[in-house]
Parts: sequence; structure tokens; C-alpha cells
Amino acid sequence: MAHASAQLIGDRSHQCDATATYTHDGARAYVLCDGIGSSDAVRAWTLAAARRVARAAACHADAEAGLRAVYDSYAAEPERSAPYADVPNACAAVAVTAPGKPLTIAWCGDVRAYVLTPRGTLQRLTADHNMRRVFRGSRNLVTSYLGATESDEQRKARYGHPAIESATGPAKACRLLLASDGAYEPLEDSARSLANYLGGNPRQAATDVVTAAVEHAGSYADNATVLVADLPAAGSRE
Repeated sequence: MAHASAQLIGDRSHQCDATATYTHDGARAYVLCDGIGSSDAVRAWTLAAARRVARAAACHADAEAGLRAVYDSYAAEPERSAPYADVPNACAAVAVTAPGKPLTIAWCGDVRAYVLTPRGTLQRLTADHNMRRVFRGSRNLVTSYLGATESDEQRKARYGHPAIESATGPAKACRLLLASDGAYEPLEDSARSLANYLGGNPRQAATDVVTAAVEHAGSYADNATVLVADLPAAGSRE
């Protein structure tokens, strides 16, 4: 299955987005993590977290099971429960294809997953975990992320959604897009459709999205990262 990722640093001091893929027994995971903050420590942690989620999701052959395993592992780290803990965190989204199964998606935070149908219809599969969704507040304040210690029940009681949500994509052939907020927000804010930049092969599409995002970001450009993958119909996935 052809796939490619592209990223631009924008006006940040560090590139703290990361992508990863992993294949296990025919199941393939695609991951995008958006590190919270901008430092060497956040960058290194986010790169490792993306690889960790990809491996877990592929080995589970399911996006939610893989993401949840890594979420719970990080949540159990003692330093994360300490008062005023200052440890790296990241928003994350993962998509998994497995033989004979539809596409599965799971996320925590505001990384988005979309699918583009052969007819050119772009469908968003995720709902942002941020204050804009919850209280019509700031979209820049996320309400779930990888590295948090709260359970699904705790998050739901506070924000109305669990720590991790999941969705199922179409069983038909499609083009998958994972995008950080620095990639989709500038285009959304300027009333441009992501679908307009998803033509050509995956590498060209990924490059076109992040280039357009930074060009239309206005006075401040965030890290912009996308992963694009062409997925066959579920029955033909190997």
C-alpha cells in the first residue's frame, strides 16, 4: 500500500510532530503524533511515542486496542502522577488496516483522520478533543492526549468524551489522510478544502497539503505534518 508523509517546521523552534508505520502479520498501522510544546525533549519523546503506537496497533491489528495499550502504559509511569509533573505529551491518531477488516481509527487529542473516496468526497472520521468542542472555548486547549493519566471515565465526566475515541472507515478503497492541526487549521480557516490538495501520488499530495498550510497560516505557522496512504478495499488488504 503506497504511503508518504511530509512535514514543515513552520515558525516553531523545533519540529515536534512525528509519523510512523509498522506492519505485523498483514496488519499495518499508520500513526501521526503532535507533540505538545517545542523542545528537544518533546521532539525525542514524540518520535519514540509514534513508533511505539504504530507497533502496538499493528500487533493488536486494531487502532483502539493499540493506542489504549500505549496510553495506559504511559499513564502508569510514576512521574506522570507527581504534582506539577513536567513530562512530554502528544496528541495522537492511528489508523490500522488488517486482512478482511474495515479501516479502524483511534485518537486522543486533535490530530485528525480523513478518508478521500475515489469520487473525491472527503470524509472526516475524528472529532477533536479540545475546548472548542467541549465548551465552545479555545481550540488550542486539548482535552485528551497521549501521556495523560486520566481514565476514560474521568475524561468523560469532565469533558463529555472518553480519553480515547475510535471510528471505523469504509471497507472500500480510499485515500487516508492523517493531519496535525498545523496542517488542517490554516486551510480550514481560509475556507480551502483539503480535498483540493490530495491529488497525485501520496508523496505529492502530502507535500502539497503541508506547503499550502504554511503558506496560508498567516502571521504564525505551526508545525504542519500529514501522512497520506492509498488503501485498497478491505477484501484485498494483505
